[in-house]
Amino acid sequence: MKNIRTIFSFVFLLFLVIFASVRVNAQTAVKADSISMAPGYANEVYYSMKNGSVQTSSRATWDIAFRTTKRSSSILINDGSGVVLYTYPKTDTSGWASMDTIGLSSWTPMYNDPNNWENGAFSRNAKNYPDYGWAVYNTVNHDLIGDSLFIIKLRDGSFKKLWMIRKYSTLDIYHFRFADLNGANDHTVSENVSSVNSTDFSGYSLETNTRVAFEPAKASWDILFTKYMSVQPDGTPYPATSVLTNDSVKTKRFHPVPLDYSDFGAGKWDSTRSSIGWDWKVFDMNNFVYKVVDSNVYFVKPVSGDIYKLVFTYFAGSATGKVKFNVQRAAGAGISQPAGKDLQFTIYPNPASSRINLYVAGTTGEELTIFLTDLSGRQLRADRPGQLTTGLNAFSMDVTGVQPGVYFVTVCIAATKMVSKVIITR
Repeated sequence: MKNIRTIFSFVFLLFLVIFASVRVNAQTAVKADSISMAPGYANEVYYSMKNGSVQTSSRATWDIAFRTTKRSSSILINDGSGVVLYTYPKTDTSGWASMDTIGLSSWTPMYNDPNNWENGAFSRNAKNYPDYGWAVYNTVNHDLIGDSLFIIKLRDGSFKKLWMIRKYSTLDIYHFRFADLNGANDHTVSENVSSVNSTDFSGYSLETNTRVAFEPAKASWDILFTKYMSVQPDGTPYPATSVLTNDSVKTKRFHPVPLDYSDFGAGKWDSTRSSIGWDWKVFDMNNFVYKVVDSNVYFVKPVSGDIYKLVFTYFAGSATGKVKFNVQRAAGAGISQPAGKDLQFTIYPNPASSRINLYVAGTTGEELTIFLTDLSGRQLRADRPGQLTTGLNAFSMDVTGVQPGVYFVTVCIAATKMVSKVIITR
C-alpha cells in the first residue's frame, strides 16, 4: 500500500510539473506575425506587442500634427510623405503679407527630430526656454506666443505660408493661419486638440483645411511601422522606412547575439523615438533585395510592464511594404519587484560537475529566469522554471557538456537581476 501511495504521489507530481511546463511555454510561445504598409509604403501600421495590428492608416492624409498634451509645444510635419518646413528668414510676423520663396534653395529644411516626439519640425530652431522655436513661452498665462513665420512644402509639392499664432495652453487650443503664397485661400483656424487627447497627436490637412484622425488611442499601440526622415551619421537627412516607438515604450537592442538570446536584464532601456529604427535591414545591391540583419534581437517594454522579444525575419521593400517578424512574451508585469529589492540566491554545489542547484528567495507570483553565460557574455543555458512561491525555492540546471571553467549564473525577475560565479569541473 505504501508503494502504491508513493507511485501515485510521483505520478501526481510529474503531472504538476508537466502542467506547469505547458503553462509556462504557452506564455512564452513565439508568434510569427507580419504587417503590410502597401506598395510604396502608402500606409503606416500601429502595432501592439500583445494584440497585434491595431490600425492601418494612410500616410497621405495630413500635413501637420499637434501634440495633444497641454504642456507640450510639439508640432510635427508629415516628413515621411514629403512635407518640408522652412523658417522664413526675411521678416518677423509683421511681414505676413509679403512672404515669398525667393532664396528658398539656400534655406535649411526642417524635419521632425528622429529621436524625440516632443521635438517636432516647428521646434528645430528652439533656443531653449523660453524660446520653443515657433513660439515664446508666456510666464503669466503659460501660453505659447508665435513669433516666427514659415514656408511649408506640402505632399503635392505646392507651397503655403504658415503662422502658428498662439497656443492657449490651459485650453489646449492652437490658433494658426495659413494661405497660398499670393494670399489666396487664407484661413485662420482654432484647433481644439483637447477633444482628441486619447491620441498623442491630432493631424491637420492644409490642403483640405480639415482635422485628420490618423492615430489610434495612444494606450493601444507600442510600435509604428512607417516612413520618416532619419539622419545619416554626417547629419544629412534621408527618408527611412522602418519602426518608431510609442513615447511610453522602452526598448533594448542586442547585436550580435544568437536569435535565442533571452537576457533582457542586461543593458539599459532606450526610450528614444527611433530606438528600433531602420538598420535591422540592409539592401543587397547585387540582388536588389532587402536582407534582414542576422544576430539582431530587440526587447520591447510597453507601459504595462510586460516585456516582449522582437526578431525581424523579412522585409519586402516598396513592392508590397511587407514586414515579417517573431514576437515572444519574455516576462509579465506581475513579476517585477519593488524598487531596491535585492534578489537572494545560493548555488550548490560550487564547484559543480553535471548539475547546479539554485535556492532562490522569492514571493508568490514572481517569475524567474536563469541564464548561464561564459566570461565573454555568450549565453550557454537559459531556463524559465515558472512562478516562485513565498520563501525559499529550489531549482536545478543541467551543465552536462559545458567545458570546465568559470561561468556566470544570472537570476532575473523582470529587470531586477543578480549575478554569481560558478566553477564547472569534471
